[in-house]
Amino acid sequence: MSKIAVVYYSGYGHTHYIAEQVAASAKATLVAIDNQGDVSEAGWQTLNDADAIIFGAPTYMGSVPWQFKKFADATSKIWFTQGWKDKVFGGFVNSASLNGDKQVTMIYLQTLASQHGGIWVSLGLPPANTLAASRSDINNLGGSVGALIQSPSDAGADAIPSGDVETARLYGARVAAIAQRLAG
Repeated sequence: MSKIAVVYYSGYGHTHYIAEQVAASAKATLVAIDNQGDVSEAGWQTLNDADAIIFGAPTYMGSVPWQFKKFADATSKIWFTQGWKDKVFGGFVNSASLNGDKQVTMIYLQTLASQHGGIWVSLGLPPANTLAASRSDINNLGGSVGALIQSPSDAGADAIPSGDVETARLYGARVAAIAQRLAG
């Protein structure tokens, strides 16, 4: 079985909740980025030992929050030695708005994985784009690069649309299945 880690920053609890859903479906270990943008030594070891890493971040002002950026910058030491080369990567993002420039944040995560020489896993789910579609449908936001989540700004994680939560779960399982297939 592949070792998978979900590394994420959560400012208000929404991203944490989705990270838990992704980790449960991927049978992954959670690695939290704290409010100072730091990861514990054990967290770094988990990431280095992982076969697959799934990034998770909210979208603040059109990109990742500074805490996630600090983490990303700290990975440059690993980049220098190509320590994460050929790992499987994926990512999920959320924002309060239906669009909220999530795609920009997702591309940031994909670029970070590519800089490390990683293999990115797409969402692999068709969009729910018919007139009858609702927010309870899988991939209602029409993502393709990774899982897109909408988290209402005036409510807790329990108000995240069920379709987005299920999309995140399915994505975690997809990353795990691909990591396992590539492992051998």
